[in-house]
Amino acid sequence: MESGAHSLRHKLRRMAGRNPHEAHRVATPLELLFDLTFATSFSLAASRFADALAAGHFAAALLGFAFASFAICWAWISFSWFSSAYDTDDWIFRIVTMVQMVGVLVLAIGLPRMFASIEHGRRLDNSVMVLGYVIMRVALLFQWLRAAREDPARRRVCLTYAATISIAQVGWVVQIAVPLSSSATIVLGAALVLIELSGPALAEGQAGGTPWHADHMAERYSLFAIIALGEGVVGTAAALSAVIDRQGWTLNAVLVGIAGVGLTFGMWWVYYLVPSGEILKRHRDRASVWGYLQILIVTSIVATGAGLDVAASFIEHKAQVTAVAAMLAVAVPVVTFLLVLHALYYFLARRFRSMDAWLLISSTGVAIVSVIAAASNVSTAACLVILMFAPVVTIVVYELRGYRVPLTP
Repeated sequence: MESGAHSLRHKLRRMAGRNPHEAHRVATPLELLFDLTFATSFSLAASRFADALAAGHFAAALLGFAFASFAICWAWISFSWFSSAYDTDDWIFRIVTMVQMVGVLVLAIGLPRMFASIEHGRRLDNSVMVLGYVIMRVALLFQWLRAAREDPARRRVCLTYAATISIAQVGWVVQIAVPLSSSATIVLGAALVLIELSGPALAEGQAGGTPWHADHMAERYSLFAIIALGEGVVGTAAALSAVIDRQGWTLNAVLVGIAGVGLTFGMWWVYYLVPSGEILKRHRDRASVWGYLQILIVTSIVATGAGLDVAASFIEHKAQVTAVAAMLAVAVPVVTFLLVLHALYYFLARRFRSMDAWLLISSTGVAIVSVIAAASNVSTAACLVILMFAPVVTIVVYELRGYRVPLTP
């Protein structure tokens, strides 16, 4: 071997925890590959959600999307926090991550069946989706048990994570194996979700928690948000295609393109106004709530893309809903995104000024105007342009006034 050459083998490394203050920590190629599988899951979930909304099956759409969003988001979140703390990039870590990716694809395959069972009033059939979720979680359980063995200082923390995952997976397997009514399935599922969510809250309060990296996690979540924003691009393409197919390249087509891209771009801009990494470096105790709120943010972004798809169906006269319902399918998730993002800012920075209240009121007012315009027979394309200004209000005010976030409260 040539002098100074390095071995390219990914040999086993002790899972002792990474340095939480490591310089220039960024997402790894494996993490980025892992994210691609979730892009597929989000695409399927958004598509089924949009179809159910367009058919007027609102309750079924919301229930199915809630189940799907939790499974997708929580599986991604759990992997990302573990990876931030214990990524060894050895061959075992890589193979176990591959198993988790297989679980993601199985979950995605089960989404259409789950949505169909709800829409058609049958017993909730989420067996394939839950199977994929369990595959992902059992693979992560192996990772936590490995960390517990190789990182004695944080053994109790790792075993707490392992315990909550194990208890929850037993419950999910019971849900698959035992025939239950839809109501019993929902009640059991809600209880298991609470168990899953309790893991980080119980574990991170012990022995200083895990050595996750603040900037790394802020970047990981921002990439997750970008994956979700991709659904906005898909929804825009669907709406634009619908207008062009029916009317050709008209003013409405131009307006739909501007509105969809502008809305997606505006949500991206607003998301990055919150300097999460800088605050989390100083206040690690705020990470759990920050992570939980991100679930709502990402879910609302995906729902916005699905709403744009509903608007496309309405433009094509394929949707069985009114113009107002089609606009609400886009406006509600946009307003939810802005509300939760402001709540996230307040929780991190511990500051909520009168300007922030006025921004929320103004953004919500813009969304309401877009819905009123739809009720007044204004074209859907024009209504979408109006809605586009909901995030723009926050962007313009903050960029013109400048903003400083307190980092030491």
